[in-house]
Amino acid sequence: MLLVSAVDGVKAQTNTLWKWMDEFEVPRIAFINKLDRERSDYLKAIDDLEKSLGTRPVPVNMPIGSEDNFKGIIDLIAMKARIFQFDEKGTYKEEEIPAEYQEEAERLRLMMVEAAAEGDDELMEKYLETESLTNEEVFRGLREGTLTGVFTPVLCGSATSNIGVRQLLDYITVCLPSPIDKGTQIGTNPKTGDEEKREPSPQEPFSAMVFKTISDPYAGKLTLFRIYSGTLKPDTVVMNPNKECTERIAAIYEMEGKKQHSVTEAEAGDIIAVAKLKETATGDTLCDGAKPILYESPMALKPVISFALAAKSKGDEDKIHGGLQRLMEEDPTLQVVRDEETKEMILSGMGQVHVEVACEKLKRKFGVEVVLKEPKVPYRETIKKSVDQAYRHKKQSGGRGQFADVSIKLEPRNRSEGYEFVDKIVGGVIPRQYIPAVDKGIQEVMRKGPMAGYPVQDFRVTLFDGGHHSVDSSEMAFKIAGSMAFKKAVIAANPTLLEPIMEMEITVPDDCVGDVIGDMNSRRGKVLGVDPQGSNQVVKVTVPMAEVLKYAPELRSMTSDRGLFTMEFSHYEEVPSHLTAKILAANKQED
Repeated sequence: MLLVSAVDGVKAQTNTLWKWMDEFEVPRIAFINKLDRERSDYLKAIDDLEKSLGTRPVPVNMPIGSEDNFKGIIDLIAMKARIFQFDEKGTYKEEEIPAEYQEEAERLRLMMVEAAAEGDDELMEKYLETESLTNEEVFRGLREGTLTGVFTPVLCGSATSNIGVRQLLDYITVCLPSPIDKGTQIGTNPKTGDEEKREPSPQEPFSAMVFKTISDPYAGKLTLFRIYSGTLKPDTVVMNPNKECTERIAAIYEMEGKKQHSVTEAEAGDIIAVAKLKETATGDTLCDGAKPILYESPMALKPVISFALAAKSKGDEDKIHGGLQRLMEEDPTLQVVRDEETKEMILSGMGQVHVEVACEKLKRKFGVEVVLKEPKVPYRETIKKSVDQAYRHKKQSGGRGQFADVSIKLEPRNRSEGYEFVDKIVGGVIPRQYIPAVDKGIQEVMRKGPMAGYPVQDFRVTLFDGGHHSVDSSEMAFKIAGSMAFKKAVIAANPTLLEPIMEMEITVPDDCVGDVIGDMNSRRGKVLGVDPQGSNQVVKVTVPMAEVLKYAPELRSMTSDRGLFTMEFSHYEEVPSHLTAKILAANKQED
């Protein structure tokens, strides 16, 4: 069921959802919501469905009134008006259609009957002969058309006032596919890699897909899954091919809101919950160990916004980590990493609200309060010219001393080519066993550059000369000599800062494209192109990470919450000289 606002119409997010439904061949019906709100427009929302999504919307009911005057809906199959009592129970009185709506209702009904006839060849023949269909035949045609994707039935109402919801549920039952309609499920045999098939039948071997995990600090973990084939009973051992383990199913529950009802058996098509599975996570397959099958896991979405996370109270770090692990079991789109470079815990999600809700859950479920901050930008350092540098490490303090002499050439490489160590020692001036120590010394100190302590990258070090002492030379001495030679060489090689550049796709309505492009130019962004997508445009751009750390709320404000973006790391580029001083000054202030 696709939910569309009668106020805002099709948003960028709606387009994304529609693409996924097309990709997975999901039959769908649409529900136009918020008809009791200001500026709601039913026909404009239907027009938006057609233009933006490229579907053929077929209204099966229509509203009576709008905004403050919204009273109910007209059922275009029964051709009756339902006037609601606004008692939150969905109570209504069925009446004749008011005269002022009769003409529009007949127009929309004719459109619906024609669409239903096109959904089935027999119905089309009958309709061409008689120009009419019974209500049962209309339902049949609507179902066929929905399952084949020829059109999209559209219902309307107000969810908060419970208007039109009951009829929506009726249409879900009538028009959307049952497990039998969905047909054969295809997976792979985890042992052989061969294709496996399962029919939606209780007699087939058991198989299921986990689609949700609920973590509760008291009740433990609740795993919800849909059974694709076979039958499941309590006290059964099933296989998890994703984790290559077995799980014991103790009790089986049906969910009703927050309530759980124990059942003695579940079969193909059922959605059930089980408690306290040890290894199983969202996206995993459960199956009969004797007849294993592995279904493809849904692709995890890439996070679009990240925040640095800190405990509000000292000593809560362990609680935060444990709580976040449980939340990630519930929601795979949340990601938590510890940035080794900045020493920050980074929480990433699908948007600012998503991350804030996760933090609220952390407080409510696990009693831990956290503070969200902007993450530090992972700058890098590099060099701009080649230099030769020699360094002699000599230390004598009684007993065996330390001696190592190295000469290196430091030169820049192309962006993203990384670090390369070249050994050009000839004549044994440095013994073979000490050369890796020079490399190791350089790799240890390149993690903290001379400008601001950021890792140094994209350079080549050539070890071309040196000297050793038959008694005092050692691996440690050459490691120190290599690191000191590198430090001096970097300072002499015109070091500069690099910043991460992100690649973004920003989906916005046509009327916002100019604002978004102008805003990106002000953020040092480079627009790569603009592609049309229905009534929206997709702006492709590369932009420095430092400029878009708070982009989600700013895009929401710019587009009245109609914009959507994805962002991923692209490459590193040199920081403009006028900004380098500011970044270095800010770093010193933090230190």
